[in-house]
Amino acid sequence: MINSILVKKKSLPLRLFIEAQKNENNGHFEEAVITYESALDEARKFRFHGSLKNRIIDKLKVLHTTIAYKNSFQFVRQQP
Repeated sequence: MINSILVKKKSLPLRLFIEAQKNENNGHFEEAVITYESALDEARKFRFHGSLKNRIIDKLKVLHTTIAYKNSFQFVRQQP
C-alpha cells in the first residue's frame, strides 16, 4: 500500500495529469488534450493506474466536446 502511494506520487502519468489539469483550468484546452493524451499513454504502461486511466479518458471526452462547442460557437458568431 505505501509502496503504491509513493510510486503514484512520483509517477510520470500523475505529473502529466496534474499539468493537464492546470492547462485545462487556465483555459488552454488544446494543450490540456495533448498533455492528457501523453499521460494516458504513460498510464497504460503501468498496471495499477486503472482509475487514473479512466479519469483521463473522461477528461478527454469532456475536453473534445468543449473544444467542438467552442469552435462551432466561434463559427456561428463570425458569419454576417
